[in-house]
Amino acid sequence: MAIAPLQNGRSAVALHERAEANLRFIRETMERATLFTAVPGWGMVAVGLTACAAAALAAAQPTLWRWLLVWASEAALALAIGSAAMWRKARRQDHSLASAAARRFFFAFVPPLAVGGLLSVVLVNHGAYEVLPGAWLLLYGTGVLAGGAFSVRIVPMLGLAFLLLGGVTLFLPLAWANWAMALGFGAFHLAFGFVIARSYGG
Repeated sequence: MAIAPLQNGRSAVALHERAEANLRFIRETMERATLFTAVPGWGMVAVGLTACAAAALAAAQPTLWRWLLVWASEAALALAIGSAAMWRKARRQDHSLASAAARRFFFAFVPPLAVGGLLSVVLVNHGAYEVLPGAWLLLYGTGVLAGGAFSVRIVPMLGLAFLLLGGVTLFLPLAWANWAMALGFGAFHLAFGFVIARSYGG
């Protein structure tokens, strides 16, 4: 007579475990489907402003080494501004930068930037300064386009714009390429950042 309650207890436990598994699956599926929306529009506007200033300052440098130092400093400043702005926007939206959507974005966005840093060292060692602007624009565009696949629609459009500009810049003399970077890292960030800020909450 004690067998039936035991079987009912086991059935209840099995049903509970299946329900938990189903909820976990639904939760993970929804998390995978979530877009990374903490791309900071106003942060991009700030980066665009500093990039325009950097282009003007770099154009006035008397040596290639000082020109490179200006742009390397701008890259470090842009990284700091972008990271702080992204953290603030994610916090305001109550989104975690460790979420699945954020991890997919970063895993797609960061590697091209790391490649750009490594390639820059090699190009400088070979004295190929004129290749740097096009390479920077192309690799940054690659990262934005790849990461943008997991973000709002306008982000991959920004990446594509950088890719097109970078392809042209590869064939420009360094003096013109410097202003191409002002167009990309400056004007593109200003324009797209303003749209993101107005349309996607900052």
